[in-house]
Amino acid sequence: MMSLLSFGADGWGRLILSAALTTLLLSLAALLIGALVGSGIAAAKLSTQRWLRWLGEAYSTVFRGIPELLVIYLFYFGGSGLITLIGQMFGADGFIEAPPFLIGALAIGLISGSYQGEVYRAARLALAKGEIEAAVAIGMPRWRIAQRILLPQVVRYALPGMSNVWQMSLKDSALVSVTGIVELMRASQIAAGSTRDYFTFYLVGGACYLVLTLLSNHAFRRAELRLGRAWQSRTAAQH
Repeated sequence: MMSLLSFGADGWGRLILSAALTTLLLSLAALLIGALVGSGIAAAKLSTQRWLRWLGEAYSTVFRGIPELLVIYLFYFGGSGLITLIGQMFGADGFIEAPPFLIGALAIGLISGSYQGEVYRAARLALAKGEIEAAVAIGMPRWRIAQRILLPQVVRYALPGMSNVWQMSLKDSALVSVTGIVELMRASQIAAGSTRDYFTFYLVGGACYLVLTLLSNHAFRRAELRLGRAWQSRTAAQH
């Protein structure tokens, strides 16, 4: 077993490690895309405009209701078809494949955004109205209110929910293997199929996902504690 996982010419350790890094980068890219989309969705749902609230609800319903694998297929084949069509307009021949990493990050990011929108909305609603009202009463500008009150507390309240969304994105990254990108799931399939040692490599793949989850949970916990202490120190200093 150790020889199969070595980093030598006959081992698969290098491929597994590279695939784990790809999985991590893919999940991070999806999380960032989801953060941008989710912020917009949260703002839409909190808006006083009915059509914006409807738009936010529609987005959440669509991307939370359609299976993740189907979303990836739609983006991959739809994106490839669109790129091919544009290429043919400029004289290109044949099928042009969309970049698998970009498509995977975009698809998972848009799905993640539908969940992050709910996390940010709940975090905003958790803020005490009195703090905002007091800031407005003393004439604090909008940008200062956002910088000093809204953003720090929204991030603090959103972190526990973001930990769950991150884990979901990390596991959803395994679905991107259908586009041909060699992430952790795809690398486990390749190694298992080549060696016929299915149990070993799927077990190693599962262990890698578990390690990434444990490390990310630890990082989120530390971030929660640091933000909580920083806010308490800041509040005590103001009093």
